[in-house]
Amino acid sequence: MTESTAPQSEHRTVLLRGGDVHSPADPFATAMVVERGHVAWVGSEGAADAFASGVDEVIDLEGALVTPAFTDAHVHTTSTGLALTGLDLSGARTLGDALARVRAHVAAHPAGRVVLGHGWDATRWPEQRPPSRAELDEAAAGRPVYLPRIDVHSAAVTTALLDLVPGVTAMAGYHPEGPLTGAAHHAVRAAAHDAVSPAQRAEAQRAALRHAASLGIGTVHECGGPDISDEEDFTGLLKLAAEQPGPRVFGYWAQQVADEKDARRIRELGAVGAAGDLFVDGSLGSHTACLHEPYADAPHSGTAHLDAGQIAAHVVACTEAGLQAGFHAIGDAALTAVVDGMRTAAEKVGLARVRAARHRVEHAEMLTPETVAAFAELGLTASVQPAFDAAWGGEEGMYAQRLGAGRAATLNPYAALLRAGVPLAFGSDSPVTPLDPWGTVRAAAFHRTLEHRVSVRAGFTAHTRGGWRAVGRDDAGTLVPGAPADYAVWRTDQLVVQAPDDRVARWSTDPRSGTPGLPDLSPGADLPVCLRTVVLGQTVYVRPNE
Repeated sequence: MTESTAPQSEHRTVLLRGGDVHSPADPFATAMVVERGHVAWVGSEGAADAFASGVDEVIDLEGALVTPAFTDAHVHTTSTGLALTGLDLSGARTLGDALARVRAHVAAHPAGRVVLGHGWDATRWPEQRPPSRAELDEAAAGRPVYLPRIDVHSAAVTTALLDLVPGVTAMAGYHPEGPLTGAAHHAVRAAAHDAVSPAQRAEAQRAALRHAASLGIGTVHECGGPDISDEEDFTGLLKLAAEQPGPRVFGYWAQQVADEKDARRIRELGAVGAAGDLFVDGSLGSHTACLHEPYADAPHSGTAHLDAGQIAAHVVACTEAGLQAGFHAIGDAALTAVVDGMRTAAEKVGLARVRAARHRVEHAEMLTPETVAAFAELGLTASVQPAFDAAWGGEEGMYAQRLGAGRAATLNPYAALLRAGVPLAFGSDSPVTPLDPWGTVRAAAFHRTLEHRVSVRAGFTAHTRGGWRAVGRDDAGTLVPGAPADYAVWRTDQLVVQAPDDRVARWSTDPRSGTPGLPDLSPGADLPVCLRTVVLGQTVYVRPNE
């Protein structure tokens, strides 16, 4: 990809030509003009000649693909950066391997600092158990260590970290040997993150946003809250993102709202909604998702953090304040509580007002036909993570271990949601699963359960325009005149119109159908490589040596 030399300016006019531009305005577009941070024109190579002499810069795409930049609708930015720069256990294949990585990290890093790790998943280990506290104490050589499970709903910790949290042994979720959950987990997480200096935190945030930009992600939805991070972390991230070139950040603060004063406080933090990880329940991997029937591998049905009455009160207060509400809900009982609470709220403030607010639900994994229909009725956005199914779905996966094959096969029903008219926004929940937009679209198109698969086109839309719709914007996430110039340039193979099998509604692959193609995402095919990412007309990433 070559370009003319031109001074960098906020309002420069740029012509991109000689590639493929994915635009509903012209399915055969090969060129695009960007002016004042917005798309000004898309069209053919021949028509591009008329613009060439009047622009500040011409970029020869050399056959590359231009798409809207991706939006990741659920990210924990600081934790993502700390995972990128800290102790990563996601590659550990055994318990012994994980402990060896802890030993090596402790030996290689200065003493006196809390060790932060991430990514272990005992369901992938032959031992099928987490490290005991004694094993972790030995590996850590007396250091404070905080190792959240991959779902971040429980954590293995050392005795030295527990010693920093007075009274933790009396808190709900404390276990003498096993991972901590609930209040005990939140307390030790706060202590661990308090040990991170402002400079470390800012560098972690920069690392995460740089990484996102390198993957063609132009926008992230930060899901913060008092049980996840702290206000300084949240406001610091929003300030950093506003002051430096990079992906834009929309922040959600997961705190219950009772009145206008609470709503005003949410806005003062810079949040676009009191939503994100406002926990109705926990996670399946940690046995804390709230179920109607007990787990297949545990004698209980999980943990409920909010009931329908509390959900209704939050939704009413947010709706009346003109604020978007939302919840984290995974288990079927938690999702029932969300639907019941939303319906109660609609009875109080009116269904039209609830629908207009575009309230959202994160994860929404264990849906039933009844709750899917209720999502459509109530205008709820499903903010979902297809990589969860890729990681834990299938007959031998963690879902089947926790729920049994029958219930596991009902999880993450994306096709049913789309058929019902429920808006989808795709994300990663990074660092739970990695930032990986094309991999996310592939995971939805090749879902482990055939009837839940969607077309690549539908998945791509959910990961671009869907994220914008989830924050109430219908004018972005697509390359049409007037839209924000948030785009990415990709090196990829031939473009196709792809549906994974005959169960999925197909669009014609005949060029005369006017359907713009996308990369082949078949399992095993190489994913596109990001060459450039642009946010509001400003380049925020260029692949080295391109």
